[in-house]
Amino acid sequence: MDALRSYGAHLREPALESPRLRRSDACKRRNVQWRSPRAAVIPNFHLPMRSYEVKNRTSTDDIKALRLITAIKTPYLPDGRFDLEAYDDLINMQIVQGVEGVIVGGTTGEGQLMSWDEHIMLIGHTVNCFGGSIKVIGNTGSNSTREAIHATEQGFAVGMHAALHINPYYGKTSLEGLISHFDCVLSMGPAIIYNVPTRTGQDIPPRVIHALAESPNLAGVKECVGNDRVKQYTDNGIAVWSGNDDQCHDARWNYGAMGVISVTSNLIPGLMRELMFGGKYPSLNSKLMPLMEWLFHEPNPIGLNTALAQLGVARPVFRLPYVPLPRAKRVEFVNIVKEIGREYFVGDKEVEVLNDNDFTLIGRY
Repeated sequence: MDALRSYGAHLREPALESPRLRRSDACKRRNVQWRSPRAAVIPNFHLPMRSYEVKNRTSTDDIKALRLITAIKTPYLPDGRFDLEAYDDLINMQIVQGVEGVIVGGTTGEGQLMSWDEHIMLIGHTVNCFGGSIKVIGNTGSNSTREAIHATEQGFAVGMHAALHINPYYGKTSLEGLISHFDCVLSMGPAIIYNVPTRTGQDIPPRVIHALAESPNLAGVKECVGNDRVKQYTDNGIAVWSGNDDQCHDARWNYGAMGVISVTSNLIPGLMRELMFGGKYPSLNSKLMPLMEWLFHEPNPIGLNTALAQLGVARPVFRLPYVPLPRAKRVEFVNIVKEIGREYFVGDKEVEVLNDNDFTLIGRY
């Protein structure tokens, strides 16, 4: 007790010290090397957030077997939110016409205009409603490795069968950086790497893909550089899907591609299936070429969004910065539909030109 009283008195009556002594002590304290607490220096090991339950588990070989994958469109309500009824109808049309897989939230599906909450919700919705009938491949790639890891973990947690991964764009990295980026996400499940230099500003060269091919989770490559590059991979046993609709017939039958990841199949899934499953069919390929050229007259998905609105399959609602094709191109689409045959296109309404004021453009949603 006496010791406690003495300690209390010490606190109440601090010892006097000279200013010079205080400055000297302060100097010593500044020169003492700071040491971090032990807990702060424990290595931070990244453990993948993954599950081995088999409800929706898909092997890499199952993904490699897919021939026709649609990069599915995301339709909108007038206020810019997802139109899930129109989305479900479009997916059902794909399934009925023999499409085997869908890319959810890709460039065509405007994943770049979604929040991650929207993105993962749409992947989960697609798996929940259609995962037993079609393979769901979620676009969980990002130019941020941290975001790609987080989104891919979430995508597999909600049941997607495989992931689609882009190389980091805008803030480009080195080839070694590309390998490290993809390595971080390949551990989580089957993945397709997407090479589209016209959008990313950087080609993924074959030596990067060959290095990544050691991973059992690399399903293959969506390749947009051209069919010579496709052949480089197929000659070495690497699965490839053409990312160019106008080249996919030759890629499949002349260069060894597994199939196509298609935009055009949103509109004519049955005819695109014939191109991928029916053997060489140059006459059909030629017949479809005007439609494919029309679709990509402006950057995708502008043409597709315009076409689905004209077919009455999706509301004429655009999230900016996308805007519909001009009236002259809309008239041209009506003629293309009549030339190919309305019965081959999705939906059951007559194709319309639509007026400019029929479209809604939304900048805030």
